[in-house]
Amino acid sequence: MTTFVVSLFLPYTIHFHDLPTPARQPSPPPVPRSLTEFGRQASANDIRSQKPSLLAPKTTATPPLTPAAKEHEEFFSRSNPSVAAHFSKLHPRTLVRSDSHVPEGGIAKDFNQPRSNAKAPPPDTILEYAKAQERADAMRSQMGRKVSPGRSRNLTKEHGSDPRWATDWTVVPAVQGNGGLSNAIRASVDSGVLSEVLTVGTIGFPTDVLDDAKKQDIHEKLESEHDALTVFVSDSDLDGHYTHYCKTILWPVFHYQIPDHPKSKAYEDHSWVYYVNLNQAFADKVIANYKRGDIIWIHDYHLCLVPAMIRKKLPDAQIGFYLHTAFPSSEVFRCLATRKELLEGMLGANLVAFQIPEYAHHFLQTCSRILSLEATPDGIQHDNHFINVWSVPIGIDPKALALARQEPDVLQWTQALQERYAGKRLIVARDKLDNIRGVRQKLLAFELFLNKYPQWREKVVLIQVAMSTTENHDLSETVSEIVTRIESVHSTLAHQPLVFLRQDIAFSQYLALLSVADALMITSLREGMNLTCHEYIVCQDGAASSKKHGPVILSEFTGSAALFGGAELGVNPWDYQQCAEAIKTALEMSEEEKARRYTKMLDIVMRSTGDTWTAKLSAHLAKVHEEHFMRDTMSVPRLNVNKLCQTYQKSETRLFLLDYEGTLAPFGSVTNTVLLNMDRVTDVLNDLIADGRNHVYVTSGRTLEEIEMLFGRVPGIGLIAENGCYLREMYTDEWIAFAEEEQTNKWKEAVKEILQYYCDRIEGSWVEERHASLTFHYGKSDMQEEARNRQAGDCATHINDACENQRVRAVPTKDSVIIEPMDWDKATAAAHIVKNTMKNRKPDFLFAAGNERDDEVVFRWAKDISEHGEIENVYTVQVGNRNTVAMSTLTQGSTGLLNVLKKLAKLT
Repeated sequence: MTTFVVSLFLPYTIHFHDLPTPARQPSPPPVPRSLTEFGRQASANDIRSQKPSLLAPKTTATPPLTPAAKEHEEFFSRSNPSVAAHFSKLHPRTLVRSDSHVPEGGIAKDFNQPRSNAKAPPPDTILEYAKAQERADAMRSQMGRKVSPGRSRNLTKEHGSDPRWATDWTVVPAVQGNGGLSNAIRASVDSGVLSEVLTVGTIGFPTDVLDDAKKQDIHEKLESEHDALTVFVSDSDLDGHYTHYCKTILWPVFHYQIPDHPKSKAYEDHSWVYYVNLNQAFADKVIANYKRGDIIWIHDYHLCLVPAMIRKKLPDAQIGFYLHTAFPSSEVFRCLATRKELLEGMLGANLVAFQIPEYAHHFLQTCSRILSLEATPDGIQHDNHFINVWSVPIGIDPKALALARQEPDVLQWTQALQERYAGKRLIVARDKLDNIRGVRQKLLAFELFLNKYPQWREKVVLIQVAMSTTENHDLSETVSEIVTRIESVHSTLAHQPLVFLRQDIAFSQYLALLSVADALMITSLREGMNLTCHEYIVCQDGAASSKKHGPVILSEFTGSAALFGGAELGVNPWDYQQCAEAIKTALEMSEEEKARRYTKMLDIVMRSTGDTWTAKLSAHLAKVHEEHFMRDTMSVPRLNVNKLCQTYQKSETRLFLLDYEGTLAPFGSVTNTVLLNMDRVTDVLNDLIADGRNHVYVTSGRTLEEIEMLFGRVPGIGLIAENGCYLREMYTDEWIAFAEEEQTNKWKEAVKEILQYYCDRIEGSWVEERHASLTFHYGKSDMQEEARNRQAGDCATHINDACENQRVRAVPTKDSVIIEPMDWDKATAAAHIVKNTMKNRKPDFLFAAGNERDDEVVFRWAKDISEHGEIENVYTVQVGNRNTVAMSTLTQGSTGLLNVLKKLAKLT
């Protein structure tokens, strides 16, 4: 059994040896042959700074450095030892930097690799797009040949394969990719959690200039020697997918920043089609190599469509999807033009997993709102199958990190930093310089701290490592102004309170910096699991003489903040005053308080490691996949009528729980149902009740009055109305109301106002009021289906948000939204019957039949009491094609059920 680990980039790439490049580096040695060895050799990444753009490199003017900044930058950028020495002195347990992730671009300047031949993208706005088309048309007429719009800068050259790249090459560890994922997989292989792993991804550079033979050579070498499947896509697909859709559209939206791009003609015509193409290429690669029983794990927002694409061809495959970023609220996600396609793509998995419960909740809410699907705390009911939704945080590899800290380079840098900043208190930070990481907010808060607490000006140093990007010139200029202002106001000949490094640093320097720091400061405006703070916690626990136990100042908008549960100093990055006070608190915190907070965080980090993350995901996916298989109507066995009859005859006290609409009789209005179907139903029920050992209850979502009218000709029948809110015991005329009338009326009045708002927006919709529930019907509206479904989804979300404290929920179903109490359902009514009504004569036989979502709670309750031995013989039957937890099915529907009940009634 093989586990496919599918992510955008492989942990390997190719270095071509013979062609000279401006950034030529010494040739690295051959890459190791396994994931374990890859983890050991991956420290080659550690000595590389941030890379230029992957497919469309740009140049930007970097703000000039002050003399002090130059001095510090030279200090940190010293190569100790040289690049070549790093390649030759790799420790067997060094790591990939966990937050390396995918760089802003990707052609590694350390490697000799081709440049992109992708076409220039369309302009960002509709107006510029139209002008570009006009210019292209004019150039076509002048040059007498067809020119593609948006490609006027590259009219003279059509690219093809380049034989110069068919030279000597070597497989090397990649510098791009999800570092946290790579470390977790490597640790899982080392610990035995995973055995056979096959990674799937691209090799991280444009490949159009490579001929088919060279691509085949690379593919075969990676597959045979490194257990890696290479996905080759065109330069245009890779560039359009990553640079123009993922980074321009998805990444900002997932981090609560709405770009202008989705509103433009360029977005509609350009980037989405490339996103689809690349996802399809990944799906095709997995499908072609899949064997029955294999496990498929798809990672991150780059590949949201892949689960559904694979599911279409492999309906029984075990598929998991894990999102390594935040997932936004429905209000933000719905701004995406392709929101429906992205959600349906993710729902192709058996298990959709997130880092923290908040993101899982947002996903459930978004599916309910946008797709009008039934969302439960455990997942999504989609068509006739169920998709589990779960959360589990990814972690680091503390053991390997502890070993890496013992490297000579790390120890040398630790000593150098201690000597250089002797007597100073160090606050450290490492972030990408973009709009999401909150570097500007951090610098403003630090400036406020220095202004407000002048006694600390000569004692504290903030070392901010800022990996520069080429996308946001305004942010770079703003940050440069803040840095210059802090230096000019607070720096002296003897002290510089801010060290701002506009480059990444070597991994050895990074570990040393975390080891000597007195505090770590992370002010991300929105982020998933920030593993830098996890690494910081491990690095703070050195030898007895070097234990720092420094506090973590952490943005409350990171996934890690939810994990640490208050042991960190949580801050709102937009609250500069709070951030400044947090700096002061961290610097003045007592050793006892530091130790208390640190111990709690360290325990969490050691329990939430990379290999435990993998183990939990694997176990949960296996569990839900088995449940999905067991719940599929094609897998659930048919009801064994002969065995049922034998058990029925032997039992002394029997309880029947029979759903009415869709189970005993087809769906329809009360009047039509009475006229067409009730004669046979009432005859069968009367025959069952004639046996004094039988206790028969009919369950329904209808009102008390409707259910009484339907079964008035069955004397003594027990009734459960409005899905468990009301119960009428056998041989009585009194109803037991579980839902309190006063409380019910209170929430109904509030909900009616909300429903009226949506009734006005969906012509032809109406509200059905029952005693303890409301139903918003919109299925017969003439409005376009997508528009009315969107309004219904908004309605359900609105009610759930407004009425959460009143224990009321809104459940979207096909053509309606049901608003009902959370605390009462058919299962609670059934439990009341067993524990109270039949407490002196407990049943030894239970038969429950149903066909809809509100019957599944009865099936779960029946399964639970069966497993606990409360009732000896339990039969649950699904009458329909919905996936179910029932023990058996009846394919003949209502007719088949009535035949079975009639057969039982004839037995004595």
